[in-house]
Amino acid sequence: MEEIGPFRVHSDGKTLYRNRYSWNHAANVLFLESPAGVGFSYSNTTSDYDRSGDSKTAVDNYVFLINWLERFPEYKERDFYISGESYAGHYVPQLAHTILLHNKKANTTLINLKGIIIGNAVINDETDVKGMYDFFKSHALISDETAYRISKYCNLESENNMDAESSTECNAATDEVNRDTYNIDIYNIYAPLCHDSSLTVQPKEPSVVNFDPCSDNYVYAYLNRADVQEAIHANVTKLDHGWEPCSNIITTWGDSPSTVIPLLRELLANRLRVWIFSGDIDGRIPVTSTKYSIQKMNLRIKTKWHPWYLDGEVGGYTQVYKGDLTLATVRGAGHQVPSYQPKRALSLIKHFLAGTPLPDTSRYI
Repeated sequence: MEEIGPFRVHSDGKTLYRNRYSWNHAANVLFLESPAGVGFSYSNTTSDYDRSGDSKTAVDNYVFLINWLERFPEYKERDFYISGESYAGHYVPQLAHTILLHNKKANTTLINLKGIIIGNAVINDETDVKGMYDFFKSHALISDETAYRISKYCNLESENNMDAESSTECNAATDEVNRDTYNIDIYNIYAPLCHDSSLTVQPKEPSVVNFDPCSDNYVYAYLNRADVQEAIHANVTKLDHGWEPCSNIITTWGDSPSTVIPLLRELLANRLRVWIFSGDIDGRIPVTSTKYSIQKMNLRIKTKWHPWYLDGEVGGYTQVYKGDLTLATVRGAGHQVPSYQPKRALSLIKHFLAGTPLPDTSRYI
């Protein structure tokens, strides 16, 4: 309701308006709230909330998909793609790996997986963190001196390998970073903040193109309405907690590998299409992090770096690597790319699904 779905929520928290750049225009889209405890998803076993982790999430998601396809067999033969952003940089390739594993075990195509696309994705801890601090420095959010102290004293691979002096210096430097970035939206460093979280009696004039920074509050109010939950067949078990944009139900996280690069290599080796896109004004998992992570894969370049176009303007930049991995930036987008650049995001997903290169000339619209 804030990114790729067909509807957005008005500022009154009661009514909807259409998103003309919904990804439903490009494909049949199945939205999955996972793991259990996220959104309206739940488990009948309360201990599941204490045992969440990457592995369990991949298994649960796979079981869901298999059962969903049994219920709707008309989709079994369709090409299947998985997309996600942020920590879905783990969820998506892990689910893809699980699908490949079971297809091979069964010696048949249980799920017709063709590719994955992940945005501003958590990929490799060391390069994710290094890229974040380098982005802060290059975008004048922190001083060169603070960036130098981070580089000198902070072991970005593991905090446990630092001596006492380095640890003290590192903590002081990261505290300074936190102060410098505290009053901006790190997920879009140029976005306005939400200064008034109150709902409005009359809906404000909506805009899909100019994202409202208070949208979280509108969606929260809408999805916690009893009539809405009844209409969308959600919360039929009457959960003891409300819908939240981020889960407060999951208390611990069991497993999270430091890198998913081996999984990305596996997907490429199995000739799956892999696209990684990056909103270029996100400071949380910025484009620098994504580029550093891809560099770790040591892939040869197939199509060199160039701008891609939409409506005669630069939509972003792209580079294609041998093995069918595409890096694409989205100009002017934050962490949630379709929120800030919905038209460019729709163009991106259309090219991904079609397997066509992003246009390298403004003649293409």
